[in-house]
Amino acid sequence: MSCHRESAAVKVKPSPAPSTLLYGFHAVGVRLKVAPRSIVELYVDADRRDARMRQLCSRADALGVPLQVVDAARLAGLCGGTSHQGVVARVVPLGREHSLEDWLDRRDSSPTSGVAPDPLLLLVLDGVTDPHNVGACLRVADGAGAHAVIAPKDHACGLTPVVAKVSSGASESVPYFLVTNLACTLRDLQDRDVTLVGLGSTAARVLYAADLTRPVALVLGAEGKGLRRLTQECCDELVSIPMLGAVESLNVSVASGVCLYEARRQRTS
Repeated sequence: MSCHRESAAVKVKPSPAPSTLLYGFHAVGVRLKVAPRSIVELYVDADRRDARMRQLCSRADALGVPLQVVDAARLAGLCGGTSHQGVVARVVPLGREHSLEDWLDRRDSSPTSGVAPDPLLLLVLDGVTDPHNVGACLRVADGAGAHAVIAPKDHACGLTPVVAKVSSGASESVPYFLVTNLACTLRDLQDRDVTLVGLGSTAARVLYAADLTRPVALVLGAEGKGLRRLTQECCDELVSIPMLGAVESLNVSVASGVCLYEARRQRTS
């Protein structure tokens, strides 16, 4: 005698959206401001009762963000021992532009309402893999009004929790594109009439002599290594930051700040 068992229909619950962690007052505060509904849960240190913490908790409560008051050991376990200032948020990643080309196309075609758009200002990081440096560069880019930051996938750092914390929330506001082939991307930018200005320690021309009022991409390499040869060859011009003291180079985030704010100075003077 044969036996046949009918299979019952099983309702499969959709998998929850993958989450990641943000920590520190700045990073979590910016997420509360720009996308509070993306916060799955907020964890705060039970031992912190200062005004800054009370204000953060009050904002989260007003926005309906789930809040847990936990001990320091729980927070340390979430962050793997990384400094968190007593604030950790589990968040759903924000939707981001996946294609630099699409982002540029949309920017080129977007209506300007009769107001001339600010000429494109990009920061390109070649070989910057330290998350602290990447986070600091994003923070500088946000402050100086850069439109986006670009880096090669195989010589860069992604948007890790450390990057988000060091950026003080700028990783939420500045588009950060990881591209497969940096040289091809640079040539595509040139086709869009973007001038590539590379930073080289031995360049005879100083930064302040370059015209940064036009659409421009400032291309910087990691401290010590500088730009890779192919990247350097793609640049339209090379400039240097004058070094008048004993040290020979600046940290890449500091150099980014010098270059981006010189561009901003030229555009507002």
